[in-house]
Amino acid sequence: MEEKKRYRIYRVIMLVALTAFMTFLITSIGMYQYFTNGDGIRNSMMKSDYDSSDLESTLDKYKTIIDKYYLGDVDEEKLIEGAIKGYIEGLGDPYTEYISKEDMQDYMDDTTGNFVGVGIYMVKDTESNKIMILSPIKGSPAEKAGIKPGDYIIEVNGEKCTGDDYSTISNKIKGEAGSKVKLKIQRGTEELEFELTRENIKVNPVEGEVLENNIGYIEFSSFDEGTADDFKAKYEELAKQGITSLIIDLRNNGGGIVDEALQIADYMTDKGSTLLYEIDKNGKETEEKSENDPIINMPIIVLTNGNTASSSEILSGALKDLEKAKIVGTKTYGKGVIQQVLTLGDGSGLKITTEEYLTPNRTKINKVGIEPDETVELPDTVKNELDINHEEDTQLQKAIELLKK
Repeated sequence: MEEKKRYRIYRVIMLVALTAFMTFLITSIGMYQYFTNGDGIRNSMMKSDYDSSDLESTLDKYKTIIDKYYLGDVDEEKLIEGAIKGYIEGLGDPYTEYISKEDMQDYMDDTTGNFVGVGIYMVKDTESNKIMILSPIKGSPAEKAGIKPGDYIIEVNGEKCTGDDYSTISNKIKGEAGSKVKLKIQRGTEELEFELTRENIKVNPVEGEVLENNIGYIEFSSFDEGTADDFKAKYEELAKQGITSLIIDLRNNGGGIVDEALQIADYMTDKGSTLLYEIDKNGKETEEKSENDPIINMPIIVLTNGNTASSSEILSGALKDLEKAKIVGTKTYGKGVIQQVLTLGDGSGLKITTEEYLTPNRTKINKVGIEPDETVELPDTVKNELDINHEEDTQLQKAIELLKK
């Protein structure tokens, strides 16, 4: 964010600004029809009877102290944004977050799968507190330069970064098409430097091939806008090649747009089948059902692991409960809550957890995960499960074995 430096102004103006902004945050949030990592959105307006007088009084006390003692200049916009962020973080919910107006466009671009950048999926590796590359996008500048799954980003344009910078690092890597960005990558004990030219990236995460015994294999790493259509097109392409069974690889798929997951489930389930139950804070229950006759009628196996989360768990849970697929691999992550993205008049936003979901059998997913029908671990010889060949992939080989029977 380009911060606008301002000098002190009178205390009453600061109080009015804080009061107006916080009141607007609570009472005037409108729905914005996009998704986040993960999760669904429903059109609605939200209102609150919250009495903000205590909050205003507390903020005013700190403002008084700052005005009286603080040596430096005061940037009001930073103070207001910091107050909002702290207020939201106080919920203790890892999926609820404030999104500044400067970050909202990037957030929307990421959600729809269109952005300018170098083409990488990133995750925060909590064990090492580093930013790990989940995978480069096919044909992207990152892939062409030789960046690999499992690499760690340790510097961007000469600035060191850690896992704590995950929420801001994406904006540092992005920029105008044709401009350059320098990344320092840690790969094992090596440190490698790359200078990449940013491009317009259209994410097309659905890939597939025909394996032995006419087994189709489809994998994708997120549920972006259009993923369901891409999945259908890839299946139809494989069907023309004579596949008789299908493996859907959802390992390391962290989720995305809920409706895309439900549409893919619709391709494989009977019309009218319950796919998902959504329950809000008041106990109101919404039932999502399959709307069409299935287009995929063959044995199916879904591959999962500990990074299979959110919309991936919705799809896995629906197919498992409806006995349309068997799950092979390891237990999923356990993110069974849905977020809405709300936008404010000033362009900033709030991603907020609003519902919990249950599978068709009313199985709880949140903080529990989905147990596979066949638990299969990868061998100790696999050093990087994000970059593994088929022959070494015991989970994939187990799925192939089951489909041969």
